[in-house]
Amino acid sequence: MKHPPVRRRRGARRGIAAASAALLLASGTVALGQAQASAAAGCKVDYTANSWDSGFTATVSVTNLGDPITGGWTLEWDFAGNQQVTSGWSGTFAQSGSHVTVTNPSWSSTLGTGATAGPGFQATYSGSNQAPSEFTLNGVLCTGSTEPTDPPTTDPPTDPPGDRADNPYAGAEVYVNPQWAANAAAEPGGDAIADEPTGVWMDRIAAIEGAGGKMGLRDHLDTALDQGDDLVQVVVYNLPGRDCAALASNGELGPDEIDRYKTEFIDPIADILGDEKYAGLRIVTVVELDSLPNLITNVGDGDVATENCNEMLANGNYQKGIAYALQELGAIPNVYNYIDIGHHGWLGWDDNFSSSADLLTEVAQMSGSLDNITGFITNTANYGALTEPYFSISDSVNGTSVRQSSWVDWNRYVDELSYAQAYRQELVGNGFDDGIGMLIDTSRNGWGGADRPTGPGPTTDVDAYVDGGRTDRRLHLGNWCNQSGAGLGERPTAAPEPGIDAYVWIKPPGESDGASEEIPNDEGKGFDEMCDPAYGGNPRNGGNPSGALPDAPLSGHWFSAQFQELLRNANPPVR
Repeated sequence: MKHPPVRRRRGARRGIAAASAALLLASGTVALGQAQASAAAGCKVDYTANSWDSGFTATVSVTNLGDPITGGWTLEWDFAGNQQVTSGWSGTFAQSGSHVTVTNPSWSSTLGTGATAGPGFQATYSGSNQAPSEFTLNGVLCTGSTEPTDPPTTDPPTDPPGDRADNPYAGAEVYVNPQWAANAAAEPGGDAIADEPTGVWMDRIAAIEGAGGKMGLRDHLDTALDQGDDLVQVVVYNLPGRDCAALASNGELGPDEIDRYKTEFIDPIADILGDEKYAGLRIVTVVELDSLPNLITNVGDGDVATENCNEMLANGNYQKGIAYALQELGAIPNVYNYIDIGHHGWLGWDDNFSSSADLLTEVAQMSGSLDNITGFITNTANYGALTEPYFSISDSVNGTSVRQSSWVDWNRYVDELSYAQAYRQELVGNGFDDGIGMLIDTSRNGWGGADRPTGPGPTTDVDAYVDGGRTDRRLHLGNWCNQSGAGLGERPTAAPEPGIDAYVWIKPPGESDGASEEIPNDEGKGFDEMCDPAYGGNPRNGGNPSGALPDAPLSGHWFSAQFQELLRNANPPVR
């Protein structure tokens, strides 16, 4: 890709945590025991805040006045204004809109009668900083008394028949793949993230029924129902001549096998997803990564063009295949299609930005309706930083714009969030509904660890300024395979920013991008030199070394060394 044990619940309806900074700050969360309606339940809260112009810190001391809580606790409240939590301690913080949820840290899952917990946090605000008016502990309103109280019931999100949610991730319990979770939990420290939702990849025909010891599509959907989940993320990825510029992710179908793609791949998937049994699930499909962007950047007679991409441009099978997939999957009421927009280091330049949006619009129209698309996804299986905190596209050094730096190289974007939001506006301008949302894959773009900058670079010249301050530590934006130094990014998070439906982990952390050397296989996966640590580069990555980790297996196979690297360099850190 260029450019990507038994499940533990964090609450009765955890959904995906949402906050401006997407905070899941304490690990080791456990199943939460809810207060019983018949118990003499009660609690009181002392909320204290220390404010300054645009920020504040606060402590929320909650005392349990009822029966002992032994299965874990959850504290919740709603802000009255636009306060946004940015960091927290002594609990796992999550925010969705104005609603804040704090669950116990792993070392404090009990709260005896009369015992007090004191989670605290730092936040931003504008206008007034009014204290919350109500708090609940395990669903019980904290009034300072011990009167029996019926806790509010929270039902799973349901959509009226034929209607799709504006944002399918909002309020949804998202499916955790038990096979990925088991791989993650088997790694030292991996149990801290083993309950995060990841994408389920349908990357060859055999994957539909299950191949190589992996669960098939029905297996995943049935497990989601058994777990009480609301949403499953499925990657549909098997175009003819797939990913024409990266051999590591080539597929099993030849450039002209469009009929096989339709009848042996898309039709069986549509039949399964359309089964009435799964009508209560929201099913997010990420449809055919990488391929359409290749028709913008890797065709023609330039030094970055490939013969394979020119062939796919000429035969039109990328457009035909994706349009067919959108049409068939979009006809299923509970399916939400998202289409790939590469990443900011691929399509962020003026020559690529609008032309790629026009191509996506054309393919959506070929499917019969722009409404067959719920939204778009960026950075899938890639490493572009979500935000660059220490420089922006508007900065200049001694009169020289950062756009003129070697790293930015006249791109209009320096991170995935600004790119996704701008691309969304471009697509709305092309006729898409203004309610479309974007997904950003943050599974491997954290870039934490010891090498992460702590402030801006020196202002001696623009290259020193950008290189010294950029958190994305790749040798070049074109490097995409098993990158050394990468870390886990923001945890899966619903509605974290305007126009963004969710931060997601579509590429499961720890699954390889491609083999470091040629490995014979029956999966249609070739060897790409960009996955070889000794490779010196090509025009697409500015002639830089690949930056790839050594000893990598085939794409999609478990890569323990990469998983450990991602844990070690996670930002936010894994605690």
